[in-house]
Amino acid sequence: MLAKRIIPCLDVKDGRVVKGVNFVGLRDAGDPVETAEFYNTQGADEIVFLDITASHEQRKTMVDVVEKTARKVFMPLTVGGGISDVEDYRRMLNAGADKVAVNSAAVKDKYLVARAADKFGSQCVVVAIDAKRTENGFNVYIHGGRTDTGIDAVQWAKEVESLGCGEILLTSMDADGTKNGFDIELTDIISKTVNIPIIASGGCGTLQHFADVFEKTGADAALAATLFHFRELSIGEVKDYLKERGIWVRR
Repeated sequence: MLAKRIIPCLDVKDGRVVKGVNFVGLRDAGDPVETAEFYNTQGADEIVFLDITASHEQRKTMVDVVEKTARKVFMPLTVGGGISDVEDYRRMLNAGADKVAVNSAAVKDKYLVARAADKFGSQCVVVAIDAKRTENGFNVYIHGGRTDTGIDAVQWAKEVESLGCGEILLTSMDADGTKNGFDIELTDIISKTVNIPIIASGGCGTLQHFADVFEKTGADAALAATLFHFRELSIGEVKDYLKERGIWVRR
């Protein structure tokens, strides 16, 4: 069994790290390069960098910020936002990203996942799934949570795996920023449906929440933003707590 990963997420808008609740009410959380460098010293296992308005604003991810961040950190860097074709994958990987996350573009052209996996390898291809509860299950949302696609999140996870996706970044829109805990039901369903790593995202507020998502689901990594950005918890505190609970984490 692989060690569980603890991953800070940098949601970036207008060149600044921001964080909101349920994808709205954004507040400033610092400079992305400085923030990434801080997490590098804290012992984060990876960094996820999401240009959260790039797709909605129909523009490309800010390559310069990615390049500056990649020069400062010495851990895997996943970049997403505004990715629309295979050339965007190339640009991000050349800028220093280790993996590229795609959400909106994959829904619009699912074979982009297959083309990218064929070109760069599945290990570079992450599909971000923003899911929200409905009466019948969970739907996939795109454009930074603005558009309901009507696509069932569980079926979509199975499909992107079959297309060559190497990892899923699963965000519960219902839990996002609430600090009430990860969406255990959603994460458990998806992790049981696919055989690729799942990064659980959205809602973490306490040390117990980290333990819950690893003990109650098949999540391979836990992602958080608010807790880490505003120094409510450190990466080290989370890892120490999980080790005490018998959960294998890197150090």
